[in-house]
Amino acid sequence: MSDSESCDDGAQVVSSPLMGPESEAVSALPNAAEVNNSKNMDKSLMEDGRGPRKGSFKQSPAKKKHGRFHVKLITEKEPGKRNGEKGRESLSPGRQDSTDETLDHVTAANSFGHTIEAVPNLDHYRNRFSLMATGKTRPTLYELHEPKTKAAQSADTPMDSINMEEGEMAAAGGSDALKFGWIKGVLVRCLLNIWGVMLFLRMSWIVGQAGIGFSILIVLMATVVTVLTTLSMSAICTNGEVKGGGAYYMISRSLGPEFGGSIGLIFSVANAVAVAMYVVGFAEVVRDLLVVAGLTIIDPANDVRIIGEVTLLFLLAITMIGMAWEARAQIFLLLLLVIAMVNMVVGTFIPAPDDERARGFQNYKGELFFENIGPDFQGTESFFSVFSIFFPAATGILAGANISGDLKDAQMAIPKGTLIAIAMTSVSYAGLAILLGTVMSREATGSIADLVAGNFTSACLEGVECKYGLLNDFSVASLISGWAPLVLAGVFAATLSSALASLVSAPKVFQALCKDRIFPKIEVFAVGSGPGDEPRRAYILAFFIAASFIAIGELNAIAPIISNFFLMSYALINFSCFSASLAKSPGWRPAFRYYNMWVALVAAAICMAVMFLINWYAALITIALVAALYMYVHYTKPEINWGSSNQAFIYTQALTNTLKLNNIPAHVKTFRPQVLVLTGVPDCRPALVHFVSHITKSNSLMVCGTVLPGDQSNNLVELLTESHEKWLEYHKIKAFPAIVASPTLRQGAQSLMQIGGLGKIKPNTLIMGFLGKWKTEKPQNVMDYVGIIHDAFDLAFGVGLLRIKESFDVSSALNTPGFTEYVEEEKVPEIRVETSSIKSEKGALAPSISSDTARESKVAMIDSTALIKGKPIDDVIKSMQKFQGKMPKGNIDVWWLVDDGGLTLLIPHLISMKSNWDKCRLRVFAKGKKEEINREKMGMANMLSKFRIDFSDLEIIPDFDQKPKKENLQRFEDLIKPWKLNVEAGETAEKFPWKITPDEIETLWEKTNRQIRIRELLREHSSDAQLIVMSLPIPRKKTCSAYMYMSWLETLSKDMPPILLLRGNQTSVLTHYS
Repeated sequence: MSDSESCDDGAQVVSSPLMGPESEAVSALPNAAEVNNSKNMDKSLMEDGRGPRKGSFKQSPAKKKHGRFHVKLITEKEPGKRNGEKGRESLSPGRQDSTDETLDHVTAANSFGHTIEAVPNLDHYRNRFSLMATGKTRPTLYELHEPKTKAAQSADTPMDSINMEEGEMAAAGGSDALKFGWIKGVLVRCLLNIWGVMLFLRMSWIVGQAGIGFSILIVLMATVVTVLTTLSMSAICTNGEVKGGGAYYMISRSLGPEFGGSIGLIFSVANAVAVAMYVVGFAEVVRDLLVVAGLTIIDPANDVRIIGEVTLLFLLAITMIGMAWEARAQIFLLLLLVIAMVNMVVGTFIPAPDDERARGFQNYKGELFFENIGPDFQGTESFFSVFSIFFPAATGILAGANISGDLKDAQMAIPKGTLIAIAMTSVSYAGLAILLGTVMSREATGSIADLVAGNFTSACLEGVECKYGLLNDFSVASLISGWAPLVLAGVFAATLSSALASLVSAPKVFQALCKDRIFPKIEVFAVGSGPGDEPRRAYILAFFIAASFIAIGELNAIAPIISNFFLMSYALINFSCFSASLAKSPGWRPAFRYYNMWVALVAAAICMAVMFLINWYAALITIALVAALYMYVHYTKPEINWGSSNQAFIYTQALTNTLKLNNIPAHVKTFRPQVLVLTGVPDCRPALVHFVSHITKSNSLMVCGTVLPGDQSNNLVELLTESHEKWLEYHKIKAFPAIVASPTLRQGAQSLMQIGGLGKIKPNTLIMGFLGKWKTEKPQNVMDYVGIIHDAFDLAFGVGLLRIKESFDVSSALNTPGFTEYVEEEKVPEIRVETSSIKSEKGALAPSISSDTARESKVAMIDSTALIKGKPIDDVIKSMQKFQGKMPKGNIDVWWLVDDGGLTLLIPHLISMKSNWDKCRLRVFAKGKKEEINREKMGMANMLSKFRIDFSDLEIIPDFDQKPKKENLQRFEDLIKPWKLNVEAGETAEKFPWKITPDEIETLWEKTNRQIRIRELLREHSSDAQLIVMSLPIPRKKTCSAYMYMSWLETLSKDMPPILLLRGNQTSVLTHYS
């Protein structure tokens, strides 16, 4: 081909003086991979009846057509060649595919120079586990952003990219799976499923009951449902690549695994049972022919079973051979079906003999048309009962979609083939209704004498038993046909084609379901065979299911349920389209535009209504089964994420409600303690995490704050990890992790408090673990710890400090060799953290990522039960199990000493309402005067009653103002001694701001005595409590030093049961108003 000639799809070959003599390059817009489909397009054109393209790649400029994107292939002509001459740069048909397959990396090499930047390519957007994935990946952000290493520089060459691409081409070139176009794959299958036995055996009865007018209306109603469903299905299947699984794939990817898994399972079973129904229908016809011929195998009932099982075995053999033979069989059966239909039409023009006229066949008569135009419902029949008889004939529109994985272009084939099939079948059914109503009487005696007398139809109205006519004779199709045996062949074709289609659909859908591993113990049926990934194991399973139902019989009872299974699939397909449209997700961009979300919703409602019209109890059974399977999948929570519309709904609802909440003024009645808890890595302080979750579970916000020491660049892996979310999810803790990198703990905590949350959904309470090692910590760390409390009060936060006898921090134990060996032996569930954003193309971790990441993630999943079972580290057992199970019988003691707005009372009340604490009673302690104990007790009880706080006991402590015992005062003196400012040694408050000055001791002596006295009272009244909640003393700025404050806290909490020192922000969080 010369330089000036055009490639198919509008690709222009031009010369370029900018490159070497034998180099090739490309400048491509998105969807450049569409250029590679020239060979497949030739095959599809031949299959669709348009013939191959003439002149292969040649196309006149006037007739050149472009798709949505125009791709130019740019090659360099050889030196010395003129325009119009064929040189080495021209693309021959034989080289077109191999040239196109190397476009992207050649482009990267020549368009941008020596760089690993990649041009847009469809392969970069494929799922890495997709069967069509080629291994091509765009460079990661790490590779483009980080400084080059020697290894990166050596890989940053065009040759490496080209070599890798060639290897991928060789690997991808071995696929020779059979793929169908829209005619063989969709149109033929839909036609065969919709043109069923209804066409030959029941359409005459429908016209007799409903008349021509209502029969056409019934056909149109069914058409409306199927067309609307097809429009919805077309929108879904053109919103991205459709893989194998048909309706299951579309529903599951749109509505999630709950709906998808439930409908996929019952849809597979329905198709397998439908095989038995169609085969039994075929066997009954064969049995009747044997009876007419005077032949039997055993008896009529068992003859149907024997013929059915043999037929089923024959159909299984066809499917096991391969889809190619199955497709050939379908074409043959369609040919028989069309011939039988043409035979019926031709027969109506052949003058009927007297015996046929006596049975109601009168050829075309105008008065007969007007006589049959209206309905004549017999007995209990009505319009909707007749509609319910016809509608199952329209449930074949998914026949093509069910083999979506075997279609060349499912996005084009499914809408086109299905809509054309619906149009052809609807016209044929409506035409047949007119034809039957014009040539057949409703009732006839069948007597030639009555025909001669002229009352062969009127006699039926006078009480004569009539066995013929539209209402009474199911063999009208044979009566009006040109040659009756062809109608019999049509019945055979209709039943066998439907059975064959269902025998293929059920395993295909079930295989896709098994691959997704939504249900347990069925992965064995996901295995495919051959290049087409044929589900032969699933074929055998479907065979045994169908064979069992053939042997059991009584298929008429379950036929309505099967029809309702299909209708439920239609309803969910329509609802999927509505749901995806309503969610307005940016990912919802179907190429098929002829749909409407509200029409889809109406179509879903119509499908549900038709289910009840066909059979109300079958509809209830179907809904119950779907609901049960939905709940099972929802409860088991398979680890899959398909980006369903439900996720988009959750996001939009959360965003909308957050914005609405932001515009609503806060009110004390709606106050919730929204807690920021400084846990560090959550698995390192499990007791602290579990305790706070008892406050917020199911009713408030919990944020687990982690401050990573250092700057961002040194903490990238931890900042991007998902292991914190996984740990919280595994332990069923409803909380959000928040991670910041900061030079100091205090600065990090400031960041978390300042920007944590969103709108009104933001923390208002800070809870920390007590700094147990404050005596040995660096002074700056202690000052930072107390400074966080100051910062929290500055930001109007409530503050809580929790202390337990054991240490919260078990991180050192998690990294010990004995513990990790135990984890390996016990096979603790592992968290797989996706770090693709900082991986290289070859899968190696970036240099800054630790090789122990996987091990550390696994350790993070350990729970207290497994830890106690193995007992690898005795020191952390109690800390790990703290607050995780049911708390033993006891008391929650609330020491509400100062009015902080009620937070000190509200939080223990919330804790007492949780099931973990249901054995604990709430006791309230308050301060009072000895001479007014009774009055103050009544006043406090009245206030608690107005606040609706349930308590078991209330005590007023009158002796708060007593002096502490001397030994306790001395103990406090010994405690603060190392932190006193040594003036004699030349220490000053400016150089040692954390130390306790003599003035401070004197100024705060009264408060210090109060803390020591409270300690004595706690030991006296609450030493056996399961939890103590007490008012937290506030350190006044520039008055109380860090070590003085820590000494107070140490005095209050040392060797006590779990104690929460809590202080609100002096704003009311309780109210007695309704």
